[in-house]
Amino acid sequence: MTSNQEQAVFEAGIKLGALYHQWVGTPISRQSAASVEAAIEKAVILQPFVEEISVKLDRNLMTENRFGYSELTGLMFDVEIVTRVGFSYCRARLAPEKGYPFMSVVECNEIPGISRH
Repeated sequence: MTSNQEQAVFEAGIKLGALYHQWVGTPISRQSAASVEAAIEKAVILQPFVEEISVKLDRNLMTENRFGYSELTGLMFDVEIVTRVGFSYCRARLAPEKGYPFMSVVECNEIPGISRH
């Protein structure tokens, strides 16, 4: 059995991994970036255990091909997600680090001020 905190970390990781692999390769432009950010947020927030999500895409990396768009890459993502299981939460992030789309746990704690009774 896993603890609620371990499950919250797992849920954050699985959500970020799925998000990454689901959206990489999506046709995108600077003009469509805001709607893609919103679509990702609206899709992920529906999943169990997700409390918050923020998606920002680096428009500076969106260089148009000859058809007027680029493809979403992992280095364009700056995503922060908060998952909660029971009274435990995990804040995790997907963001570029040294040229790699790195996923990391930012913090993991019990929710303060909630009685267990």
